[in-house]
Amino acid sequence: MPAPIRLRELIRTIRTARTQAEEREMIQKECAAIRSSFREEDNTYRCRNVAKLLYMHMLGYPAHFGQLECLKLIASQKFTDKRIGYLGAMLLLDERQDVHLLMTNCIKNDLNHSTQYVQGLALCTLGCMGSSEMCRDLAGEVEKLLKTSNSYLRKKAALCAVHVIRKVPELMEMFLPATKNLLNEKNHGVLHTSVVLLTEMCERSPDMLSHFRKNEKLVPQLVRILKNLIMSGYSPEHDVSGISDPFLQVRILRLLRILGRNDDDSSEAMNDILAQVATNTETSKNVGNAILYETVLTIMDIKSESGLRVLAINILGRFLLNNDKNIRYVALTSLLKTVQTDHNAVQRHRSTIVDCLKDLDVSIKRRAMELSFALVNGNNIRGMMKELLYFLDSCEPEFKADCASGIFLAAEKYAPSKRWHIDTIMRVLTTAGSYVRDDAVPNLIQLITNSMEMHAYTVQKLYKAILGDYSQQPLVQVASWCMGEYGDLLISGQCEEEEPVQVTEEEVLDILESVLISNMSASVTRGYALTAIMKLSTRFTCTVNRIKKVVSIYGSSIDVELQQRAVEYNALFKKYDHMRSALLERMPVMEKVTTNGPTEIVQTNGETEPAVLETKPPPSGLQPTSQANDLLDLLGGNDITPVILTAPTSKPASAGGELLDLLGDLNLTASPASVPAPQISQPPFLLDGLSSQPLFNDIAAGIPSITAYSKNGLKIEFTFERSNTNPSVTVITIQASNSTELDMTDFVFQAAVPKTFQLQLLSPSSSSIPAFNTGTITQVIKVLNPQKQQLRMRIKLTYNHKGSAMQDLAEVNNFPPQSWQ
Repeated sequence: MPAPIRLRELIRTIRTARTQAEEREMIQKECAAIRSSFREEDNTYRCRNVAKLLYMHMLGYPAHFGQLECLKLIASQKFTDKRIGYLGAMLLLDERQDVHLLMTNCIKNDLNHSTQYVQGLALCTLGCMGSSEMCRDLAGEVEKLLKTSNSYLRKKAALCAVHVIRKVPELMEMFLPATKNLLNEKNHGVLHTSVVLLTEMCERSPDMLSHFRKNEKLVPQLVRILKNLIMSGYSPEHDVSGISDPFLQVRILRLLRILGRNDDDSSEAMNDILAQVATNTETSKNVGNAILYETVLTIMDIKSESGLRVLAINILGRFLLNNDKNIRYVALTSLLKTVQTDHNAVQRHRSTIVDCLKDLDVSIKRRAMELSFALVNGNNIRGMMKELLYFLDSCEPEFKADCASGIFLAAEKYAPSKRWHIDTIMRVLTTAGSYVRDDAVPNLIQLITNSMEMHAYTVQKLYKAILGDYSQQPLVQVASWCMGEYGDLLISGQCEEEEPVQVTEEEVLDILESVLISNMSASVTRGYALTAIMKLSTRFTCTVNRIKKVVSIYGSSIDVELQQRAVEYNALFKKYDHMRSALLERMPVMEKVTTNGPTEIVQTNGETEPAVLETKPPPSGLQPTSQANDLLDLLGGNDITPVILTAPTSKPASAGGELLDLLGDLNLTASPASVPAPQISQPPFLLDGLSSQPLFNDIAAGIPSITAYSKNGLKIEFTFERSNTNPSVTVITIQASNSTELDMTDFVFQAAVPKTFQLQLLSPSSSSIPAFNTGTITQVIKVLNPQKQQLRMRIKLTYNHKGSAMQDLAEVNNFPPQSWQ
């Protein structure tokens, strides 16, 4: 059989292929020749054939048939054969294949070989693909080599020990004696791998971490090594861009960060050296920036002095001026993590951060936007909002929703005056109205309603803002509501804050009729406009007949919602005209209730009027039911019904006591005389059948689960159970998961149902949803449906994500029939 071609010739031949098909043909032909050679047990060219096979494997072609040939090469006595054999084993074998166990004895023999290079090959292979069984069998040999005086073998043995610890953590103590003298080595390769080994041990075992802090006095040794690296002169062997061994410096800084975390003594011992590294490292090259970045992370993670933390933030501030986009992004991300703990120090770099909003890179823009919102406070609100509003004008569409939401939250928290607050939100609605969240309109209406002295100014500004432009629907909705509510102030010209405009009743109605007939107007917007026109019938005097005509026209609209409104308003004119002025009088001041911490929503038989359930008893003198307006706008209800709150109490001993009363404060263990009179009648069937039988029948498998919400990485799933004791009770378990790369915190789930249902929302399992779907939040909803009507629900989700407060509404109408029939 002729000698096979060399690897170099094969590479040259494959590179001449003009098409993928031609390359495949060459590979197949060569693979056939290699297989024939393997079958003939040709020992002469086995090494060459395996080398060619590895090249084909690197190109993506199958090479598994060469696995046993690799084992034969490893068993060979020639170093060239062993080298290719071990390389093939690392590429073609892994612990999922039993073949790799056949090489355990060969590796053990080679670890005890007289030649250091053969020992090095065995250590590399074991450290690359050794399974837990191999690591247990060979850990003793690795530990012996870790104590040898040969630096070439010690560095490889240290890395192999890292792999052994990862595979079999209980073997960690075996390597503890060998680590005592590792940091006294002068060879940088041994020092580097030793630091990696110590880092792995500290990260995996709190006991090891405590041992190295107290018994081994590891911090002073690391400080000494790091100081020598900084102060040492030029060393051509370790110099990278004028810095001595930056890779070792970075590894030492990471280990110091682990040792100093939550430990005062260790942090104190490393403060001085960290200050030296931060001030003596050259920043003109990327190598120096890498060391400085690790230094900053270490300073921020340990219990460092305040002056050192300011120095670290100033380093990040210098990074923001760097031309490299990656360094600027890293600086913004780091500042965003530290802004809560060192707010004043980060504030000094506010102008540089704001300049990053103009960067062309979208990743830098997003980080700069998030950091800018984190820096907003009562002192800089005007300047920061000016910059952020300018950014909102010019930014890409994907930024507008988050930016608008951030501006709303900042303005609500730090507004210097109500006029400024109203102007700012109107500016956002004018600029990015179609991108704002659903709650922007009711929030602005509430703000305007509560600012009584600003009514004339606001309605005039809104009137001007929508003249001829109906593209921003939320702005048009607010303007329609205000013109209906304060139309009399608009035509009277009572505005004192700016020059009043002369507007007639006819012109106001022209605008609202234009909104009704505009193709850009959504159904909701038309509803706002029609209601506004109806309200003006009690505020205007000369155009009542025109208003009647407009309302009667829409009594036959194809839009059912608009038609229903028009028919009801017509009835007001014809049958109940004496009540019209009272029904359409100006809205009272709205109270906004904010709550902190976890909340629960208790649903009574009002049309979607939820309430916040306090986890602690309310202070005396306060009415808990005043919180019933928390989700008043969730389904757009106009009437408020009494709300009964249920607070978590200790469960009665009986099994029936575990079924929490869905109607309120019903004490299952008290006598009837001691039960407080409820505000809503309590159906007697809630108490029927409370016995020791299971509370819920196991028919969950028969009721399919549904996905109630899936958006922006957040997924809400509903699963169902039915109560044995009361078939009218459906128990819904929600599971919230997060597929994004960052955790969602402060998660609050709220729900509302129509008045024919009653709802109780129990406490969630957590308020934080882990990233990458690594965990879920569960929460239980109990729904009483005595009339067996189709279940409908609207949900409200609020959480913090990527530094921004998120809020969204959704309707759930796809409940399976088995859950309510």
